[in-house]
Amino acid sequence: MFDPREKIVLFIDGANLYAASKSLGFDIDYRKLLKAFQKRGYLLRAYYYTTLIEGLEFSSIRPLIDWLDYNGYQVVTKPAREFTDALGRRKIKGSMDVELAIDALEMSNTVDHLVIFSGDGDFTTLVEALQRKGRKVSVVSTMSTQPPMIADDLRRQADHFIDLVALRGEISREHPERAPHGVETAPQDVEG
Repeated sequence: MFDPREKIVLFIDGANLYAASKSLGFDIDYRKLLKAFQKRGYLLRAYYYTTLIEGLEFSSIRPLIDWLDYNGYQVVTKPAREFTDALGRRKIKGSMDVELAIDALEMSNTVDHLVIFSGDGDFTTLVEALQRKGRKVSVVSTMSTQPPMIADDLRRQADHFIDLVALRGEISREHPERAPHGVETAPQDVEG
């Protein structure tokens, strides 16, 4: 699946990966995640995408974003939009799909293997475009939840599907009761 000579880039849909790992009952240690993929090839870059709610005095995701930014990740953020739905409930909407897709297409000129951490079926067309450029694409999500967190068409289109369950031993946080640096905290609850 991975060739040690390959140049690899990771594209992490933060909210999607958080939801998948939580549904599987574990937290991600982002230091271990980097090391796991550095062993698989030449890890050129790791992108982490998330939206931020502006105007909050404290954001639960801010410590994670800051840690990632200082520890080998390229963090890409944008403000989430707040709106009121038809029932009068306050909702937050934000999606980083376009930013992730543009970065992946731009990076495809210099890398061999792109790894997308998301089960969002919207990325199927991106995977097809990357493959037309001769690039290998792996998708990381899970089939082990009910319902599966990966869209069937995305899983079928990818060159390789990696179930998050298979990575759990390499990337999970060992002590969930503590929150050491490099581990997951809750991202904002946003709709894509």
